[in-house]
Amino acid sequence: MDWNNTKSIFIMVFFVLNIFLLYQLLEKINDNQYDEFITESSYEEVLKEDDITIKNPLAKQKVKDQFLIAKSKNFDKKELKDLKNQKVNFIEGNKLVGSFKTPISLGKEIKSADIDLFLKDHILYGSEYGYWGYDKEGQTITCYQVTDNKMFFNNSKGKVTLYLNKEAEVTSYEQTYLVGIKKFNKPKELYTDLDAVYALYSHGNIVSKDEVTDVKLGFYNSLQTTSSSHLLVPTWWVVVNDETDLFVNAFDGEVIELNTEEKILE
Repeated sequence: MDWNNTKSIFIMVFFVLNIFLLYQLLEKINDNQYDEFITESSYEEVLKEDDITIKNPLAKQKVKDQFLIAKSKNFDKKELKDLKNQKVNFIEGNKLVGSFKTPISLGKEIKSADIDLFLKDHILYGSEYGYWGYDKEGQTITCYQVTDNKMFFNNSKGKVTLYLNKEAEVTSYEQTYLVGIKKFNKPKELYTDLDAVYALYSHGNIVSKDEVTDVKLGFYNSLQTTSSSHLLVPTWWVVVNDETDLFVNAFDGEVIELNTEEKILE
């Protein structure tokens, strides 16, 4: 047997085989990209046909994220020394209840920028909370903890509630705070914001003639592992008609039933 000829044949066979496998791989990638394009286009077409509008353009980008783990903080009296014009009490160590000796005005209108400034000036770790909403009937303002510009949605363990009088002045507040926030497990590709909107549509939470007025990525409490430890999952917050807050698990695309987290934590 001529070894040189045999070797040349083997090299040629492997070369052809590699080209064939590369061609199949490229075809698969192209098919997946085409399928994804078709899916996104189909979602948008279905929503449009049902007269559902989206106020701001969606990113529709594939990104990766991971779970967070955190613990409830037990406050220390030493931390309270810089708080002025207020009397503060502890409830079970992990909740502060403060009352202002002189109520603090928030202005004629409730604005998120003014709330952010108030938090920084009068609340421990105030810069780590973000404005969530104003209950005019109950005269309360709710703020949730934020990390890396992502809010801990509907989380009673990382929350500030401001209580107002009839003049829209803050008279008192309650505060909880999460610490030891760390990323947990490997990053995983998330469902897109469009996937989340379509999931809510399929679930019946978004109906004909609705308007999606806001969509943001944050975290929702997935599991309370111990009395003080919490597991938070990446979650899409979708606002419908400027009034209804809906949530979709960004890992599996499942709609989160409202108040589930609060029932676990309370």
